[in-house]
Amino acid sequence: MRILFLTHAFNSLTQRLFVELTRLGHEVSVEFDINRSVTIEAVGLFRPHLILAPYLRRAIPEAIWRNHLCLVLHPGIVGDRGPSALDWAILKSVQTWGVTLLQAEAEMDAGPVWASETFPMRAAKKTSLYRNEVTEAAVRVVNTALERLPDYRAGKWRPQALPPRPMHALMQQTDRAIDWTRDTTDRVMAKLNASDGFPGVKDELFGHPCHLFNARPFPARGTPGEVLGRNGEGVVRATVDGAVRIGHVKRAGGIKLPVTSAFKEVEALVELDADADPDIRYEEVNGVGYLHFDFYNGAMGTGACRRLLAAYEVARQRPTRVIVLMGGPDFFSNGLDLNRIEAAYSPADESWYNIEAMDDLCQAVIETTTHYTVAALQGNAGAGGAFLALAADCVWARKGVILNPHYKNMGNLYGSEYWTYLLPKRVGEEAARRIMARRLPLGALEAEDIGFIEACFGDTVASFQAEVRRRAAALADTPGLLAYLAEKRAKRATEEATKPLAQYRAEELAHMKRNFYGFDPSYHVARYHFVNKTPHSWTPRHLAKHRELGWVVPGDGEW
Repeated sequence: MRILFLTHAFNSLTQRLFVELTRLGHEVSVEFDINRSVTIEAVGLFRPHLILAPYLRRAIPEAIWRNHLCLVLHPGIVGDRGPSALDWAILKSVQTWGVTLLQAEAEMDAGPVWASETFPMRAAKKTSLYRNEVTEAAVRVVNTALERLPDYRAGKWRPQALPPRPMHALMQQTDRAIDWTRDTTDRVMAKLNASDGFPGVKDELFGHPCHLFNARPFPARGTPGEVLGRNGEGVVRATVDGAVRIGHVKRAGGIKLPVTSAFKEVEALVELDADADPDIRYEEVNGVGYLHFDFYNGAMGTGACRRLLAAYEVARQRPTRVIVLMGGPDFFSNGLDLNRIEAAYSPADESWYNIEAMDDLCQAVIETTTHYTVAALQGNAGAGGAFLALAADCVWARKGVILNPHYKNMGNLYGSEYWTYLLPKRVGEEAARRIMARRLPLGALEAEDIGFIEACFGDTVASFQAEVRRRAAALADTPGLLAYLAEKRAKRATEEATKPLAQYRAEELAHMKRNFYGFDPSYHVARYHFVNKTPHSWTPRHLAKHRELGWVVPGDGEW
């Protein structure tokens, strides 16, 4: 079928559905919901068999839903109506939540139900629930709807009509507000989790208004509301029965940054738990070293890369045979920290420092010949983070992982992280050029098919983690592992003699230098709009295939 995605943005859920439906053989095109006339034009150009709205912030125009089948994904259980659905579910501490696929009609979220799924709620950030439970449920309900579509067309099945129910309101900052003198740690965390990603919780630090993000409980006590000290790049603030660590803030008129970058006052605070890095953790089990790194939104700034490199160097000294790079449960890595770069005195200089630090980390992994290295992608990876994974000997990914192994969407950025060495080795020169040029997400199953990764398994983060441990332990016990490592050393020496890694790096960085310091400001403009969440003015052409020059609607045929 021709399926048109009508969406506010090409977010993680929309990308996952794009990948899934494309893999099933459907022709999918995307149109951002910019205004009514643009949307109507897109429908006329593409002539879709189905319009799917995976992420909308306003109703579909009547001129469209009256003449086309439009299915809207709502991140709530059957009967839930209105905005802030997941926010309210977290704030109310519901035990079970879900996703509902509704047919668009005059009333918002009131159309007949095509499919629904439920799932148990975790105590987690809204963004984490959205990327995992909500996304997996969304894939299932869309697949169910597609299976029912032929019977619907033939008049053999009808969606379930909903009884009239009131619509809940958009959650306001008054609903999210923390009462530091009364709220328990659990209550504070519920408010912060319900607001993470967007819009954050409006509060203040050091007498300045700001929005709070990226919180976790912290083992400390003090006067409720008091800032007890700093921990890594965050601050610890007391609740009535404990404390929370706040990692990121957004000051009025600013962008989201680590607390230490947003407030100079943090420098005077005492460091709490100075011996532990809040973002990096190492463990050894059954002769395998597991390096966990869970950076907020997968962004790895200069300091994060250097800290992770130091931790990796320690892991290389351990008497193990296998090192597994685990990343975090939501993201493996998304490469450069664009927010930090945007906030720097010289964004060009900070971009350069950041890419050099990423390259140093990738180089260390590539040059590791004492251990077998595995990149285990529990969560999504993009840009340089995807190539950090390819630096390992072997890459495993959870089935639902989405990869964006390209850079061009960020102002035609060229990219480094030794991608010109790593990518062609795995998929070949032609496929490498295609991946880097097409700028589209790559699903884990397709990545396995083309050799980008070695294996894809695990329906959930928990099942993936368990299987990673089983496979890694088996690797460490493999009798031929020492022989493999000897062969690896010889191969690396041959490749280095043919073309040194330093040459790949120098060639890539020559392009990056032009991106950062050259006459064309595209990278800096794209970064500014990305960091500041500038509303889209048009749909990128690589997504809106119906707007390509020469686009002709194929013959409808059977579908």
